[in-house]
Amino acid sequence: MKSHFTLLSEAEVEINISKSRFIGYATPVKDEDEAIVFIEKIKKKHWNATHNVPVYVIGENFNVQRYSDDGEPSGTAGVPILEMLKKEEITNVCIVVTRYFGGVKLGTGGLVRAYTQCAKAALEAGEVVEKRLNLLIMASFDYHYHGKIQNYIMNESGVLVRETRFTDKVEMAIYMDPEFKDVICSQLIELTSNQVTLMEADEHFLTIKQDEVLSAESKKGEVIWMR
Repeated sequence: MKSHFTLLSEAEVEINISKSRFIGYATPVKDEDEAIVFIEKIKKKHWNATHNVPVYVIGENFNVQRYSDDGEPSGTAGVPILEMLKKEEITNVCIVVTRYFGGVKLGTGGLVRAYTQCAKAALEAGEVVEKRLNLLIMASFDYHYHGKIQNYIMNESGVLVRETRFTDKVEMAIYMDPEFKDVICSQLIELTSNQVTLMEADEHFLTIKQDEVLSAESKKGEVIWMR
C-alpha cells in the first residue's frame, strides 16, 4: 500500500441510546489474525452481551472485508459499519460494537444509526491518521551546501528531514514521496554542483495526523522513528 487511512491507537467508547448500552471498540490491525484475536478478546470480555457486532477491513482496496450482524436484523449492524469505513476510506482496522439490550426496540433505522454512531465515536477516539509510504534517502555533502539544501527542503512539500548529523560532512536522512525521487535528487545534485552522495536506505510508512508527521514505521509495522 502506498497510502491509506487507519487508526493511530486502540480505543473504547460507550453511549446509551433508548436504554440500550452500546460499547464501541476500535483498533488498527495488520492482518486477519490480529482482527480475529481482537474480536475474540471483546467477545470474551462481554460474553453476556446481547450482541457483539464485529467488522474489519484490510488492504488498500479493502481486499478483505468481514462483518456480522450477530443476531441483529440483517443489514442493520455490521453492514452500515462496513459501508461507513469504506466511505471514509479507512482500512486495516477492526471494530466491535457491543450491545446490551435495554428493553426498547430501536427499529431498522434506529439500529443502523445507533451502530454507525457508536463505531464513528470509537474511530474518533482512536484518531484516524494517514499512513503514507515514503522513501528514505541518505544524503552526504560539504558544509558549504547545507544552507542551500536546508532552504530547498523547507520550501518543498512532501520532503522531510528525519535527522541531520554533523561529522566531517553534513549527513541528512531525508524522507520523500517515491514518485518524486528523481526530481528531488536531481535538484539536490544541481544545488551542490554534483557534490552530494545520495543513497537509498529503505521505504517506510509515515504516520501523518493533520499534516503533522508523528512517526515512521517499517512495512512490517516496526516503529523506526518518532518525533
